[in-house]
Amino acid sequence: MTHRATALFCWLSAALLSALASTAAQAATRPVLCAWDILGKSGALYTLAQDYALAMNKHGVDFEVKAYLDERVAAEDFRTGQCAAVIITGFRARTFNSHAGSLDSMGSATVVKDGRIDMAASYDVLRRMVEVFSSPAGAKLMVEGNYEIGGILPAGAAYPIMRDRSWATAKGLSGKRVGTFDNDKAQALLIQQLGAQAVSVDVTNVGTKFNNGLLDVTHLPAITYKPFELHRGIGTRGAVVRMPVMLPTIQLVMNRTLLPDTVGQPSRTFWLAQYEASIQLVQRAEADVPAQVWHEVPKEDVAEYVAVLRQGRIAGAEQGLYSKRTLNLMKKARCMVSPTNGECATPLEFQ
Repeated sequence: MTHRATALFCWLSAALLSALASTAAQAATRPVLCAWDILGKSGALYTLAQDYALAMNKHGVDFEVKAYLDERVAAEDFRTGQCAAVIITGFRARTFNSHAGSLDSMGSATVVKDGRIDMAASYDVLRRMVEVFSSPAGAKLMVEGNYEIGGILPAGAAYPIMRDRSWATAKGLSGKRVGTFDNDKAQALLIQQLGAQAVSVDVTNVGTKFNNGLLDVTHLPAITYKPFELHRGIGTRGAVVRMPVMLPTIQLVMNRTLLPDTVGQPSRTFWLAQYEASIQLVQRAEADVPAQVWHEVPKEDVAEYVAVLRQGRIAGAEQGLYSKRTLNLMKKARCMVSPTNGECATPLEFQ
């Protein structure tokens, strides 16, 4: 090999090694989107996370999607900087943003008309809030410190699920073991005030604890009925009570130190576009719950339920567990949807 050929070979080798090193470095620094889904890679949330990652390529972010079955692990990996973004429940997102996290507060989206719960109107309240929080006008509220909410979706109303339908009154929880999510201190506070025993649960064990008789009551969306096999705990005496305790959400949280400043708004716009499809999934899940399992709350008991839920969210806000600003906005939304309700005589939850 001539001197010139040797030099050319060395140059090409160095260029190839440099390119390989650059590619490896880029792969190593790809931001990770940690996607929690109770069904793992076979779940709808994980599929949506992949679609989202593809959409964000147009905005300069090349996400690597990592699936999680355990929400706690996903949230902790995000907190320690291993994930640039994470998909978790609004309960856990509250740690990173109190405004968006307070959407999942007790009874804050529930609308009553003619003494009955109006589910369509209740979901309309949540939709209005998500639209506000997803708009450029609401962007400032979506940022707290190094964290930003990049999207919000409905998970479906959380209904009381109990082993005996005779307990289906606000006072019927006295003395019962009620599952409360370990990161929702406001709910645990209310359960204790009602004379019940708050039993700490999380998404990975709540179904098992209920089915095995370790819980008398828990609160879950209909989307969990089949995967958690809740019919086993409900048996022939239990029920899913059609009284939404809250309208929980799924939220995408971003670490602003690991992503471009410009990605937040297009991210929220993408997730807002998925809202109606998510509602359709919720509706299908509720339709899949057998009719005989549902328990309709008598009109005379609805007002008491609503009052108890309000008591819980007010107490939670006073202890700093909920954002008062969000609760005021949600009351405005309720009164826009149902302006004749008695509570609308005063415009705000907190004056």
